[in-house]
Amino acid sequence: METTATTTTAAPRKRWWRSAQTRAVAAAAVAAAVLFFAVVSAAATAGGAGAAWAAAAAAPAPRRILVDTDMDTDDVLALLYILKHNRSEFDVKAITINANQWSDAGHAVDHLYDILHMMGRDDIPVGVGGDGGVSDAGDIQPDVGGYLPLIDQGVSMAGGCRYRQAIPPGRGGRLDVDTNSGLRRGFLPQGRRGYRPLRQPTAQRVMADALAAGPTTVILLGAHTNLALLLMARPHLRRNVERVYVSGGAVRAPGNLFTAHASNPFAEFNVFGDPFAAYQVLHSGVPITMVPLDATNTIPVTEEFVDEFRRRQSTHEARYCFQSLGKVLDRQRRRSGGHGNTGFYMWDSFAAGVALSSMRHGETDGMNDFAELEYMNITVVTSNKPYGLRDGSNPFFDGRATPKFRLQEGGVHSGHVQTGLRDAFCLVPGSNSGKCEDGYTKEVSGPEAVRIRVATSAKPNTEKNSVLDKEFFRSFLEVLNLPEHAGRYNISTQFPYYRNVLYKPDFRNVSRGKPVIFDMDMSPGDFVSLIYLLKEPREVIDLKAVLVSGNGWANIATIDIVYDVLHMMGRDDIPVGLGNTIALGNPTLGCSNSYAIPLGSGGFVDSDTLYGLARSLPRSPRRYTSGSLDDLEHRQPLAFEVWLSIKKQLGPGDKITVLTSGPLTNLANITQSDRDSSSVIERVYVVGGLMSDRGDEKGNVFSVPSNKYAELNMFLDPLAAKVVIESSLNITLIPLTAQRRVASFDSILGALEQRNEHTPESTFVHGLLSLLRELQRKQKLYQHMDTFLGEVLGALYMVRGSELKPSVNLKPISIVANNTKSTDGQIVVGRKNGKLVEILSNLDGGIYYNRLANYLANKKRSAVVGSFEEQKAIWSRPK
Repeated sequence: METTATTTTAAPRKRWWRSAQTRAVAAAAVAAAVLFFAVVSAAATAGGAGAAWAAAAAAPAPRRILVDTDMDTDDVLALLYILKHNRSEFDVKAITINANQWSDAGHAVDHLYDILHMMGRDDIPVGVGGDGGVSDAGDIQPDVGGYLPLIDQGVSMAGGCRYRQAIPPGRGGRLDVDTNSGLRRGFLPQGRRGYRPLRQPTAQRVMADALAAGPTTVILLGAHTNLALLLMARPHLRRNVERVYVSGGAVRAPGNLFTAHASNPFAEFNVFGDPFAAYQVLHSGVPITMVPLDATNTIPVTEEFVDEFRRRQSTHEARYCFQSLGKVLDRQRRRSGGHGNTGFYMWDSFAAGVALSSMRHGETDGMNDFAELEYMNITVVTSNKPYGLRDGSNPFFDGRATPKFRLQEGGVHSGHVQTGLRDAFCLVPGSNSGKCEDGYTKEVSGPEAVRIRVATSAKPNTEKNSVLDKEFFRSFLEVLNLPEHAGRYNISTQFPYYRNVLYKPDFRNVSRGKPVIFDMDMSPGDFVSLIYLLKEPREVIDLKAVLVSGNGWANIATIDIVYDVLHMMGRDDIPVGLGNTIALGNPTLGCSNSYAIPLGSGGFVDSDTLYGLARSLPRSPRRYTSGSLDDLEHRQPLAFEVWLSIKKQLGPGDKITVLTSGPLTNLANITQSDRDSSSVIERVYVVGGLMSDRGDEKGNVFSVPSNKYAELNMFLDPLAAKVVIESSLNITLIPLTAQRRVASFDSILGALEQRNEHTPESTFVHGLLSLLRELQRKQKLYQHMDTFLGEVLGALYMVRGSELKPSVNLKPISIVANNTKSTDGQIVVGRKNGKLVEILSNLDGGIYYNRLANYLANKKRSAVVGSFEEQKAIWSRPK
């Protein structure tokens, strides 16, 4: 088999240019420096060296800044605007990530590391998550993760999505934020910092260190969870918070929950993300300046601004901001009614501008260059009247003799708390505007009122002839294009011979084995399975496509790691289909049974980064790309579209074998949407399930103790499992019992180490499995790591089943799918109407381990580019 490469070379670097405004700013800086040294010189003449140093010391110290961000697109614009300012005036000491709203922790932290690397600011500490919790009594543990809003935070990192369900998990929501609409990996360079399990600094630690070091201004660009936890757990640090600038809220303007207006027309996303946390911050006693929708609604991104921005992109950061904005505007314009308004506003970047300008003016009398400010008496609504109502919606009070955090019985926090987007309490019959006020930053009087500064509108541009109508627009473009503190390079300019290469094997003279589609939820075991399948000869299996689901062990943006593995193995010809993010039969906004997956260690933050190892893989030119649904050529294909394409390619008599390792959502949707699908599917190998006729064996839904006999893949979408397994399809089940027989880290690692040859892919798998074993031994949050190892059995059994000396039984089974947490996903054996299914019950583990190690270490069909380090070396030399 030969591999052909398709290459695209980056365009040459554009020549630097300076605008008249840039030259003016530079001249002003020079003049200031001359004046400063003149003062020092005069002081030296008048009073000697001591006076000179005294004059120098009188210069104001830079303002220390801590930024807390959710890494949405407007946050990225705000961060780069802040980082461009002179450190002698504004010194960013730390950045923490709010991980319970618009982004997912693993993707967000690596995105931030790459931005800081581009900007030459690898010195800035970055904090995210943590494994601490909040006890039932309200005691806040060290390094509490902040993955959940305070009302739902317990000692576990698993939980629901009470407020977060307002944000779509897929396209137009977290998928586009996590990938920056596909731009992030195609633009940003990759430095040495990245997420590492148990090594990543936590949000609470980074925040505490920054505040303990001295008086610091905090800029909040997302939900308030991290700062609220810090102020509640370490009240002594409040004295070092000079002021908090809040991007968020809606006081006299309507809210912007576009997905939840029917239940809550009052709240703004950042405050709605954790209303109780916002209440704690506003009522903490620290000075507050709020930049709510009242002000940001007056600074919409206009087409004139976009046109001017298009003309002014002289730095890497300006280009990244413009391209990021462009991706969002492509989506927003389809929602907007036109009139020159793109539907996007300068939310967080405008708030950052108000913060820096206010600090520059000494924060006296609300003076700043960009916004009108006034004092208002504000509170944050955290529950709805009548207060004292115990209706099961409020964990602070329900079922408790003493309210959590010692809250007042019958007080403002004791009412009904919104439980979801269609909460019946919040809906008004006959109206599309609801009555719940959770997260409303409301003007009040009396003891609940907090006097804070509130921005009410954006100031007009003082240059009357400018096409930019707001003063901040002018500053934003000017600052981003300054040559000072500019980004060093992007990914294409970091290396002298950077080029995109697609590797596609030449199979013209190779016979084809059985067509296979692999449906995966992107757990660590799934990636080992994928590598193994790519090592099998084409004459044995013909891997036609990979489908990914986003309601299993990883968030859907992890699709980019799939592209990287295929690129490493020289298989850029294999299409990848974007699957579902929500379990079958559930609302499009929600988290269904995926609440069982921990958000922190041992869960999403690790899976989304492949336990920190994804960054060691070569970077594929292919990646998730957002785009219009009718523009298939330039956007990520959906799983069903890939299915239809593969089905169309089948020859006469060909049938597809499907391997599923994860929730069965994608396959259930295919069978329901394509009624002819069963006629072209030869067999489905399902990795999952626990046979309940073995009463001595328990399931693995470890975060739901009440469900003792379900296996996670079935539990995550029980209805989809029922649809698939009880259908007319030929099913082979690889249940938990069989998986556990080959889930020994020592055995597979020993087999790999005994090989005389090693390949990049065997080395990678060895490193991944060694890490999982180490984590399992170190920390109880990683006790389930062998689950991933057992999943690999499905791939090997599908291809080499007869060689493993298997024991197979036929049993009638059915799946429990009754929306009951304690029984969902369980398998019932022997029921009268059960489906007869082939079940793998036993195999020879020694043969299995050796076969797997042999294929991974085989030099045939080995990696074309073995690692990111090897790829960097390729980009550093001519072809």
